[in-house]
Amino acid sequence: MNPVELVAVAFGLVSVALSAREHIVAWPTAIVNVGLFFFLFWEARLYADSVLQLVYLSLSVYGWWAWLHGGAARGALRVSRGTRRLWLLTLPATIGAGFALGAFLERHTDSPVPFLDALLTTTSLLAQWMMTRKILENWVLWIVVDIVYVPTFIARGLPWTALQYGVFLILAWMGFVGWRASWRADRAGTPPTQAAPAQ
Repeated sequence: MNPVELVAVAFGLVSVALSAREHIVAWPTAIVNVGLFFFLFWEARLYADSVLQLVYLSLSVYGWWAWLHGGAARGALRVSRGTRRLWLLTLPATIGAGFALGAFLERHTDSPVPFLDALLTTTSLLAQWMMTRKILENWVLWIVVDIVYVPTFIARGLPWTALQYGVFLILAWMGFVGWRASWRADRAGTPPTQAAPAQ
């Protein structure tokens, strides 16, 4: 049992639970989480996922700022929906980048699952960016990614991380339901009942 993995898992669970409630403290806890997982994934030879943690670190800093000041008149950001244009631009780019990264990993590393690692990486990046912008469908992408990550981490000898992603799957569904309620409340002009204040 790796104590660093347990600490990383704990911070990850807290971060996603807070994200599901739109609470700003989700971002500093995420910074601790991804910093620890950078080292864990590198040791497990999941190189794309390891480097991904550094990108998450940057996105977490940006998300912290964006949730506080990225909305109208530099105010708090509100939940929005992904547009058709967004999907037409991001999905082909995400898949294409995943296959390109997979080819690189296959050629230049000893990754046992280069294309799976790469596609999970690029899809996770898209989902995380969407979360920084409070786009509701980020949770749909996380649900898909989490379903695949669980058996992947079990196979790579990271059982506690697999358990974490199993809980993430539940939290992602809760996040989708909560953010959808927040979005609907904004459209109806009524205050959301479940979201915590971003402060």
